[in-house]
Amino acid sequence: MSGRQDIEDLIDMMARLPGLGPRSARRAVLHLIQKRGRLMAPLAQAMQNVADSARECVRCGNIGTADLCDICADERRATGEICVVEDVSDLWAMERSGVFRGRYHVLGGTLSALDAVGPEELRIPALVQRVGDEQIGEVVLALGATVDGQTTAHYIADELSGRCKVTSLAQGVPVGGELDYLDDGTIAAALTARKSL
Repeated sequence: MSGRQDIEDLIDMMARLPGLGPRSARRAVLHLIQKRGRLMAPLAQAMQNVADSARECVRCGNIGTADLCDICADERRATGEICVVEDVSDLWAMERSGVFRGRYHVLGGTLSALDAVGPEELRIPALVQRVGDEQIGEVVLALGATVDGQTTAHYIADELSGRCKVTSLAQGVPVGGELDYLDDGTIAAALTARKSL
């Protein structure tokens, strides 16, 4: 019976992952078991390797395998620009675009009065320190268009006022988006942020 319980335990663990519910986890585990020679053993080894070596970058909060992540360690990225993101997944999304060539700062969340998350619970003081230490000329706020995201952006802009230029990502109509499918807030933001052609 312990073998069956091991499988159920694995399903329970997988179901805790974002985007996987109990049914998806069950299918994933079954697939891994059926392909255990090609998939499960290498996956288990890769997970162990990451568990042993992964750490948070002491400068920006990204995940890497050294005290400084690859981005912070790359001197070519010392452009005087920092892109502020809520979490590591946002940083990785920005990197996939291949457009931003500066460095990043991961806040670890957003300000939230309801959840009692203030500036000290986030990495906002460390950001202010970095702006001075690294002679940053521009901070790009790449935070979500939520109430908490915008509150956090305004707070950071106030904290950095007079220290550097603070900008935010444009918001509005996505590439390939059709107006008929967009919500009113997105259309309003796009109209407000319109530019000359």
